[in-house]
Amino acid sequence: MANTISKFGLVALLASVTGCQFYARSPEDYRDATQKVLDTKAGDIKACYDTALKGNQGLQGRVAVQFTVEAETGTIKDVKLDPAGTTAPADVSGCVTNALTGLKLDPPDKRDGIATWTYDFSSKPAPAPAPAPPS
Repeated sequence: MANTISKFGLVALLASVTGCQFYARSPEDYRDATQKVLDTKAGDIKACYDTALKGNQGLQGRVAVQFTVEAETGTIKDVKLDPAGTTAPADVSGCVTNALTGLKLDPPDKRDGIATWTYDFSSKPAPAPAPAPPS
């Protein structure tokens, strides 16, 4: 049985900064740096799902989280569920939000980052590729 976790993110950057000397990522670099920080908790997030799976082998769902990456400190804060995008049980959702709270982007950026990240959980194996047509 294969467990899959897929992540999708969109980071929108908002801020105005004065002065010429500061570290400012492009939106793509900000997204990639945030992904690397979130990936440090991939094992913990998988454990959230694996624990819930013990009680329900067919468990699947989605956890969508919204958060802010604080300017200057890089701290991920205000992690909350996006109810419209979350279908996983509360124990999985709560575990994911707890795992992400307090992470830090290093080096921090001089601008706030506002993000929504989605984790898809499924215990179904990936579909086998279709056979190639005869030639």
